[in-house]
Amino acid sequence: MSIVLEKENFNKEVMDSSKTVLIDFWAPWCSPCRMLSPIIDEISSEAHKNIVVGKVNIDEQPELAAQFKVMSIPTLLVIKNGEVVQKSVGIKSKAIILGMLL
Repeated sequence: MSIVLEKENFNKEVMDSSKTVLIDFWAPWCSPCRMLSPIIDEISSEAHKNIVVGKVNIDEQPELAAQFKVMSIPTLLVIKNGEVVQKSVGIKSKAIILGMLL
């Protein structure tokens, strides 16, 4: 199950995490986001213990979107040890997203 990320829990769940974190920046009105969502949910349900999957609704959390310079959605970020190590914009296949997590 993915975590709803907000500015209040972001540092604890992402920046301070010892795990690899996949973040999906999305919005309810975004058709490509809705197409990507089942893939993210599938990865989240299959994710092993070293991976955390979180979602940021950019309408509700504009500060987080600005902090990571998210200009288009869906945007995926992979964060390890508080650092962005991968960034992807647009719909990607499950295989590509899993490859980003390695």
